[in-house]
Amino acid sequence: MTQDFTPEDAAASLPQRDGRRSAAVTAGANRAAARSYLRAAGMDDADFDKPMIAVVNTWSSVTPCNMHLDRLARDVRAGIVAAGGFPIDFNTIVVTDGISMGTAGMKASLISREVVADSIELAVQGHQLDGVVCIVGCDKTIPAAAMALARMDIPGLVYYGGTILPGRIGAAEISIQDVFEAIGAHGAGTIDDDQLKMVESAACPGAGACGGQFTANTMAMALSMMGLSPMGANDVPAVDPAKAAEGERCGRLIVERVFAGDTARKYITRASLKNAAIACSASGGSTNAVMHLTAIATEAGIDFGIEDCHQACVEAPVICDLKPGGRFLASHLYAAGGTRLVAQRLAAAGKIINTPTVSGRSLFAEAAEAEEAPGQQVVTTIDTPVMARGSYAVIHGDLAPEGAIIKLAGHAIDVFEGPACVFDSEEDAFHAVQDGSVGEGDVIIIRYEGPRGGPGMREMLQVTAALKGRGVANVALLTDGRFSGASYGFVAGHISPEAAVGGPIALVRDGDRITIDVTNRRIDVAADLVARRRDYTIPPLKPATGVFAKYRAQVASASQGAVTIPNPPPAQVPVQARQTQEA
Repeated sequence: MTQDFTPEDAAASLPQRDGRRSAAVTAGANRAAARSYLRAAGMDDADFDKPMIAVVNTWSSVTPCNMHLDRLARDVRAGIVAAGGFPIDFNTIVVTDGISMGTAGMKASLISREVVADSIELAVQGHQLDGVVCIVGCDKTIPAAAMALARMDIPGLVYYGGTILPGRIGAAEISIQDVFEAIGAHGAGTIDDDQLKMVESAACPGAGACGGQFTANTMAMALSMMGLSPMGANDVPAVDPAKAAEGERCGRLIVERVFAGDTARKYITRASLKNAAIACSASGGSTNAVMHLTAIATEAGIDFGIEDCHQACVEAPVICDLKPGGRFLASHLYAAGGTRLVAQRLAAAGKIINTPTVSGRSLFAEAAEAEEAPGQQVVTTIDTPVMARGSYAVIHGDLAPEGAIIKLAGHAIDVFEGPACVFDSEEDAFHAVQDGSVGEGDVIIIRYEGPRGGPGMREMLQVTAALKGRGVANVALLTDGRFSGASYGFVAGHISPEAAVGGPIALVRDGDRITIDVTNRRIDVAADLVARRRDYTIPPLKPATGVFAKYRAQVASASQGAVTIPNPPPAQVPVQARQTQEA
């Protein structure tokens, strides 16, 4: 969000002889002490006249998604130096979704997006640097970097560390999605301990983020389509030798953007956000993209919300046959022609708008250079899509007055009706799935897992994968939490207002008949919610301390991107339910 300290404040403080932000730190007799510190850190007289570029790294040894980013930073620094800049390294954090999934640690994942964005802003603004390259990996670091650049509106770009390669069991390729599903199969008794360990041991062969069109690869594509990442750089897998050249290119490009005066909001616009949403739909991407794109828009002060994301899915059918709903992984997309090929298809069909990119070339110019691999089966055309509708939809109704996001990729269901099986935590729902207490025909509801209720809005991959692994297909799952990009099936998340603020989902009871109607964009319950609300008191929330308590106090609704703001508006909880209004 808009801060008390703004980029305009920094610009106003610069010496008139030098338009660089960093001159406020390095130029003039009064800055001798600052230069003394910088000399100790490796700068000399010639360097003080160069643009100072932040290389913000989310490197960590805890996860394959980020464990190689320190190596990629060397290439970025080399590009900065070659282009006439001086690189300054900073580190920030990552919380790994795949490791924390299904535990209390997952509450930290979405919260980390805000912390990463804040830390980038503080490091860059605190040292008045001229530009920034954000090197990112696991899910939340990608939108966090874009949010920070949107806030500061200085020259910047985002460089994604790349996808992991497929794991293998014999001739079969697998991904982390198969491990989560194997957990469900193990719980059902269809595979034994040794078989589970075989899948576990093979799924992640080395560095790189989760291999399907899950949240990381979805957002990496989104930022390329938005123009905030150089087209093609994010597509290259983590361990591919071509990654080195892409890192150096990113280093050169950021210095070019500084000299040209091109700031982040040149690329983050309503048009580019729509392009990103279109690509998310066309690729069969993660529902988390809705939350992240709206958060980036909020930070940039752009009127772009969940209904804009829904409209993108109305306009763009799924043309990529990617997991979790399809057959292929992100490494296969790279080999087929990558994001350029997807952009080319969308541009030819008139689905996207020509916008500038950090490469210095337009989106359409980049798309025109797509090289389609002969015989590739990953990317189809608009006329022969993998799925005629987009990958998700925004729905409303009794249970979601502010909206919910339903995943459409990977199934063809339009209407689902069944009895509610209500759980007040993810753990309770997972245990019920594993012991067979819920099953075919049920509507599983997991509540008090929203932004404030969690706090932190956990993802429910552990539950959806367990259902898949147990072979339970005819089931729906609703939550005020989120779903992983690896989740698929008839699932709707981000239900707003959430239970923790008294949203209607808090009033549902076991056995209530729930109807989800994709065509009419409705999610309703056959119950007298008005009468129930008269007797309802919001229960005490789960205790939260430290950063979790700060987040709970400042987070806005999921329908607003779950951004943190000083005084979040209260949820608009309806007085009466739809069926009462119609009576």
